[in-house]
Amino acid sequence: MLYIVLVLVLAALGLLVTALITASSLWAWVSIGLSVLAGLILVADWLRRRRRAAASAVPPAPAVTAPEEPAEEEQTTLIPASGDLGDPADTPEPPAGDASPEDETTADPEPEVEETPEADVAVLADLEDEVVVVDEHPRYHLRTCPWLGTRDTIPIGVGEARQLGFTPCARCTPNATLVAAHR
Repeated sequence: MLYIVLVLVLAALGLLVTALITASSLWAWVSIGLSVLAGLILVADWLRRRRRAAASAVPPAPAVTAPEEPAEEEQTTLIPASGDLGDPADTPEPPAGDASPEDETTADPEPEVEETPEADVAVLADLEDEVVVVDEHPRYHLRTCPWLGTRDTIPIGVGEARQLGFTPCARCTPNATLVAAHR
């Protein structure tokens, strides 16, 4: 746009000089017309840029008014991830004959911790025998532990399980079994 305006102004200047040299008023009026046209193009370009800047600008913050009652918003109900079910008191109990085998294994309370003598702890630290753990549970078990049922297990070395903070299950007594097998 600016180049067009520049050409129009230069043409108007040339026509003005020509009108003065020839003493013709026609060239003077054409020079004035070109100058007005260049001015109109500049104004149109300024308005176009102003509108574009206003459209891309961030809208101003709303004026502070008296607090109103908040409108009820529709809230999306999210399905919680497993283990994030919230307060157990809010969960309805299933009817008495609808228990599945999976419910029986998860209703099993966490087994107690096996008591291990100090001499056996030293032996266990060097063992690489495999035990299993269940995600989100603090005990390690033998594969034959009845508490495991159908739970998904993760195999791990007994030394590593102890280093990670897992404790032995009192039902399957992995520490006593592994130490006895080692001796």
